[in-house]
Formats: sequence, C-alpha cells, structure tokens
Amino acid sequence: MRDILSDLEAGKQLSDPDPVRRAQIQMKTPLPKRFYTAASVVPVENAFAVHLDGKSVRTPGKALLALPTEKAAALVAAEFEAQAETIDPVTMPVLRLVNTAIDGVASDPQAVLEDVLRFASSDLLCYRADSPQGLVDRQNVHWDPVIDWARSSLGARFELAEGVIHVEQPRESIAVLGAHLARRNDPFRLAAIHVMTSITGSALLALAVDAGELTGETAWTAGHVDEDWQIEHWGQDSEAVARRAFRHRDMMAAVALLEALGG
Repeated sequence: MRDILSDLEAGKQLSDPDPVRRAQIQMKTPLPKRFYTAASVVPVENAFAVHLDGKSVRTPGKALLALPTEKAAALVAAEFEAQAETIDPVTMPVLRLVNTAIDGVASDPQAVLEDVLRFASSDLLCYRADSPQGLVDRQNVHWDPVIDWARSSLGARFELAEGVIHVEQPRESIAVLGAHLARRNDPFRLAAIHVMTSITGSALLALAVDAGELTGETAWTAGHVDEDWQIEHWGQDSEAVARRAFRHRDMMAAVALLEALGG
C-alpha cells in the first residue's frame, strides 16, 4: 500500500488544529490522487479490516486499520468509496478518528479518560446564566434532563453555579464517572467520547449519547445553547459558519462510530 495513506494525517493539509485554517492550507496543497478502485471490509482475527483493491490499509503509525465491528469498518470504507479523483482527508472524519484511536488512544487510554474527567470537573452544563431569562430557560430545558440522568442512572451528583466562577464538583461524582468510563474504555469508544466532549465542552453530554440517552443532534444542540443564543441575537461571520460546520461533521462522525460499535 502506498505511503500516501500515512500522509492523510501527517501531511500539510492537516497541519493546523483550527479546522478552518486547516481547510485553507489544504486548498493550497495538492490533494493526493485516488489510486484505488474499490474499498471493502474483510474479516480478520477478532476484527474487521478495511481493504483498498484487496490490500490492507495501514494507519499513519503503520498499524493495521481494523475495527471491532463490521459496521464500524464499513463507515471507514464508505469514506474511501466517497472520494472522487482525489483523496480529501477533511471529508473523512471517521478515518481520522479511527487513526487517532489506533495510533494514540490505544497506547494510553488512561490519559484520554482523565482528560474527559477534567472536562467533567468543569462541565458546561453546570455553569448557568443568570440572565436574560430566555437563555436561562433554554439552558434549563436542554441541560437539566442530562444532570438528572447523571444523578439517577450513574449516581453522579453535580453542583450548579451561575456565571463563570468555578464550582468544585464532588470527588465522589468524578470518581463514579471515572469508573463508568473505565468499563467502556476501548480505544474507539473512548476516542469518540473524547471528541464529543471536546466539541460540546461537556463530558455529561458525551456520556449521555454513548448511553443512548440522547441522540447526537440533541447533544449538539444542548452543547451549543449559548452559541445559538448569540447567533440569534448578533449573527456570525463566514469563518464562524465554516468552523461550526467542521465541528458538526466531526461530532456526527463520533456519534456514527459509537452507534456502529454497538452497546
């Protein structure tokens, strides 16, 4: 298999953490030509590998690109199939997420788990506006059910605060979330949870999606209550629109991967 697949993650087109800037760099960088006819999923030992024209695909770290379920591997194969004359990594969010899981998360899942817990210790859903009343009501509608779910289903109680002053969350609650994550810490699931947590600013939203309590779109809306309020009242520029579109695509890719992995 040509080294071009490694360049999907390591190349200049993905050299900036900001998605809009990354896209701008990519527009100036020639994309690699599509060199395969068909993508497929092939059973391997305890997993399903992605093949291009019958040859196995490798991650940037040279590991076999294989996933635990056929549906999950089919998501990646579908992204390869969707490429036209060139291979555009920006349009392959599941592949990027899977590469991260195999090459990064698998080697140190505890570090990723702890990062999710750091988000939980200052979770978006715990910081409420004191005004205007319309925003307060909207936060309550979208956020209170998730806080209630965490308490009733996970046994994790979270303290709420108005404004941005940090509120210390009970250590017992963070420990409960840690134990919950430790039982569901396969690299692919943990990578998807981490992506959703980072995008929404809420570990609780990500865990609710993973548990089937929320749909991906519902969690996206809940994670953007404040942003949507600002947009409704002040609008947004074209770069903000593009950045939001990239974040939404990455969020939905993480949701799709979770669904494909199964319970």
